[in-house]
Amino acid sequence: MQFSPVGSASDWCRLLRIDRPVGYWLLLWPTLWGLFAASNGSPGLKNLIVFVAGVLLMRSAGCVINDVADRDFDPFVERTKMRPIAAGAIAPGAALGGFLLMMLTALLLVSQTSPFVMMLAVVGAVLAAFYPFLKRYTHFPQAWLGMAFGWGAVMAWAAETGSVMHSPVPWLLFAANICWSLSYDTAYAFGDRADDLKIGVKSAAIWLGDKAVTAVVGLGVLVLLLLGFAAMLTGGLWVMLGLCAATALQLYLCLTLLSRGEGWGFSFFLQSHWVGALFAAGFVLQGLFA
Repeated sequence: MQFSPVGSASDWCRLLRIDRPVGYWLLLWPTLWGLFAASNGSPGLKNLIVFVAGVLLMRSAGCVINDVADRDFDPFVERTKMRPIAAGAIAPGAALGGFLLMMLTALLLVSQTSPFVMMLAVVGAVLAAFYPFLKRYTHFPQAWLGMAFGWGAVMAWAAETGSVMHSPVPWLLFAANICWSLSYDTAYAFGDRADDLKIGVKSAAIWLGDKAVTAVVGLGVLVLLLLGFAAMLTGGLWVMLGLCAATALQLYLCLTLLSRGEGWGFSFFLQSHWVGALFAAGFVLQGLFA
């Protein structure tokens, strides 16, 4: 009897992208924006543990369901052809089992918050589960990715305050993350454009064509405006200093991309998460020193 491969520990590390942690950071920072902004820099320890652990689980689960969905595409893309499912090291059924286990664990975590946050978590799960399939139907799957990642800020705000309707801040953070994802993930897609065209996968990089770099930069500036509004509404010297530091880095990245062109897109993607880290640091320092 021949069994479907379940993969080695190394295969699972590659499937979960543990060796490429930038995706964890890009999900963590928006979640911490919401958590620390809602609590004036001092969130409850339980919420901090729940949301950091949730980030680890949801990013890992998202990688798994993405590779299951793309198992017929990945073998034909140079960057992805050696991913464990595409290379046959882990069977899709085994990967789905891992995905369900992580989702159930995430559900157990969020059950430690409140019924309202649990309802929001269902929306987040739907956003995460459907994202991998959108590239077949729209040139802007990055916007959906931004909603999935930015929903962590909304959930974290709700966990700390009990509501998301009494302040525009969580929605400014949510909108900022949509623009941010469109910016850095379009830059990431520059390198896949030729393969994506060949296999019929859509992306903003394809749709925007020779205007893609300008669009990435414009979206990057829009991110700063939205974060600036959120910072002004929350207030605090350290928050504003964090915004200034994030602005300086984002402008540096944008200007460098403009000067170097699409060939620098992957570097733009890799360094973008530091923008989110600096903005989050402002809220953390506000809680420590205010």
